Amino acid sequence: MAYPDHQYLLVINQIAESLDSSERRRVFYLCESPDADDSMPCVKETLTSKVMCYESGYLFLEELLLELKRFDILKKVCGLSREEVAMTLEGSQVLPRFRVLMDCLSEDMASEDLSTMKFLMSRTIPGEKMEKAKTFLDLAVELEKQDLVSPERVDLLEECLKNAGRVDLARKVAAYKTSGVQVLLEYSSTLLLLLSVTRNPPSRVLRGASCQVRYALVVCCYRNVQHYNRSLYLEFQRQQDQYSFSSNPRGVCVIVDCVGKDGDMLEQTFKTLRFNVILYKWLNAEEIFSTLRDISKQRENLKGDGLVCCIISRASEKRLLGVDLCTSLHLNRIRHLFTADACPLLAGKPKLFFIKTYNVAVFQPRTRTEYRDEDLQTDGCNGPLRYECIPTEADVFWSHCWTDEYQLQDERHCSIYLKALTDALLKGQKKTKLLDIHTEVNGAIFEHNKRNPAESYSIDLKHTLRKDLYF
Repeated sequence: MAYPDHQYLLVINQIAESLDSSERRRVFYLCESPDADDSMPCVKETLTSKVMCYESGYLFLEELLLELKRFDILKKVCGLSREEVAMTLEGSQVLPRFRVLMDCLSEDMASEDLSTMKFLMSRTIPGEKMEKAKTFLDLAVELEKQDLVSPERVDLLEECLKNAGRVDLARKVAAYKTSGVQVLLEYSSTLLLLLSVTRNPPSRVLRGASCQVRYALVVCCYRNVQHYNRSLYLEFQRQQDQYSFSSNPRGVCVIVDCVGKDGDMLEQTFKTLRFNVILYKWLNAEEIFSTLRDISKQRENLKGDGLVCCIISRASEKRLLGVDLCTSLHLNRIRHLFTADACPLLAGKPKLFFIKTYNVAVFQPRTRTEYRDEDLQTDGCNGPLRYECIPTEADVFWSHCWTDEYQLQDERHCSIYLKALTDALLKGQKKTKLLDIHTEVNGAIFEHNKRNPAESYSIDLKHTLRKDLYF
């Protein structure tokens, strides 16, 4: 029901005085004023300013009370039942859908779930901010400030909820992404006008748009504009089935060269491919681990669309030896540094590993003791690790090539694997799938081994990519 203007203040006062402290904090969040204090005067001021923004301010107040589940205030102050308000608001919601989603998640999240979420985000949000987060809404505010979550970007949130075991809440996030398409369809005519006036190709219009915007445009065009529907539909399908890998820089590429061979070649290749390249040389196993661990914690290195890690080192079995052969590091430990739980900023992004090792026939430590994984303060699974489990998490591409150490005695030595990889990557700038690129590398190694059986290479590829990846 509508109120005369002079009654709004009375209604707002009655509502504000009936809310407890936690409900007032929810009001501030839903009103997009999360930094306000929860005092009574501030609540009244916030509600008044919000109500005056709408021609039908009463709808805002009624939907707010419905979201807070304060049906008693709804009945007492507004004289309406829960069913009546729900029927009135059907198809005409006023509160921001994203804020309503976050509030809903917060209400359904138990304290142990919040603790799990905070742990998953601990490498993303500063410790002092994390300690102050008493509710999920506090956590949501920090995620927005860090530009990790927004109304258009909730993939990280969905992934963390799955990892926390709250698949039911992750489904709500997925439903939010899908339902947003229907809202955007109402505005797709403007996008169509842009297409017809500018005569831009669909790929240019779609570039940089959110998934919902692209889909809304596709559906509207498919229904109404015969000239564009087919190309837009195919463009959307293509983008849905492949990783985004077009940011500039594309991401960080960290190269560790412990033998002084081919590191510079990789550096130039990945610079050409628009990566932020960091090259390290002559590290021992302990330094390799600590260097990569630092990379995984530095937020500025993880803002792109993915990560590339290249390592060239002597090895024994599946353990890197670095330069001094005094310490060793299991390859599993490196991969684990960049998994979604250890490095949330890379969740859902492709993580590419290219490992070239030179096998030491018999490894004997040159000092009295060998560093164990525990000495390196590594993260990971408890108990012994097996190489066969690489990789177990999603979005990992793991290419490992090895040959005998004696080949390093030739000063002119250049790794056939790394040379074939760089050639194929640079040729693949014309949009070639990564798996097709690796097929070329396999072919080059096969031909080399056929011609040089005494200097053969072995190669192994394991991956858990969920989409196509193009270079």
